[in-house]
Amino acid sequence: MPALLLELRSWTVGQQVGLLFLILFGTLTLASLALMLARLRAAAAGAAEDGPRQLGALRDLRALWVGAIVFWVGWVSGPVGATTLCAVFSFLALREYITLAPTRRGDHRSLILAFFVVIPLQYLLVANRAFDLFTVFVPVYVFLAIPVLSALAGDPERFLERNAKIQWGIMVCVYGLSHAPALLLLGFRGYEGRGAFLVFFLVVVVAVAHATQEQASRWLRRRPLARQIDRSFSLRAFTIGIGAAALAGAGLFWITPVDPWRAAVMAAVAGGSGTLGEFVMRALKKDAGVRHWGNRSGITGAAGLLDRVAPLCFAAPVFFHSVRWYF
Repeated sequence: MPALLLELRSWTVGQQVGLLFLILFGTLTLASLALMLARLRAAAAGAAEDGPRQLGALRDLRALWVGAIVFWVGWVSGPVGATTLCAVFSFLALREYITLAPTRRGDHRSLILAFFVVIPLQYLLVANRAFDLFTVFVPVYVFLAIPVLSALAGDPERFLERNAKIQWGIMVCVYGLSHAPALLLLGFRGYEGRGAFLVFFLVVVVAVAHATQEQASRWLRRRPLARQIDRSFSLRAFTIGIGAAALAGAGLFWITPVDPWRAAVMAAVAGGSGTLGEFVMRALKKDAGVRHWGNRSGITGAAGLLDRVAPLCFAAPVFFHSVRWYF
């Protein structure tokens, strides 16, 4: 097996891309067939109690298919297309978030700045590889500009709360997610033109960590760390999820510029960050009184998008900087 993985590293970019998408879409096809057979078997046996669980699995599988197709479109369209696609996702995710954050007339200037200035500029900095400015634009300049605009509106009611919510939404939906297309533009000696593999690596290990943690929380005796937020989130399940991400990362080292051990560490860091990000977003949903982002936002046209990208929003910046500065 190690010899085979080393042989895969010597393949051309086209051959590696073909193999990755063959594995991805092949796995989704097999999972779809298995779910279809399970539903037919349950319908024949009249097992009504399995209906909600199978519907939940069907929604998750549909989301995976949509995500895989979107990722394929982003890959085919190249760095420019992928960056534009992520900018659209940031716009929709932020819009979905704002619908659950109470705002006032005095916040309109800040919201216009966030949607029509910050998002385009942030992704323009990514496209131009201005990484030093890209990493401080939102946490420094936008962080200071938002409350200034709100203060100029002359509305002091719940000033700190309103501005903190807008700043938090920009950090998660724009700053965090913008690090994913930035991976496409990182340059390593001998790894030119393969930045998209890092995005694929990130998405896979984050998904593996999250799915494994969810399954482990069902199998193990629950000892939740924060019962009021999520009764299924435990230290043991979290550790198992990180371990699964590390194994997945080690198995995918051949698409990265590092060895299996470093790939495993990278995957563990990304998977753990993504899982913790999902946990934080659950706390925000508890505070908002909803189970899923988009419950009150039918007007966004992307209800539930933030649920899908939240782990990536937390994992992408951590993974980007760990890859850029250390690995």
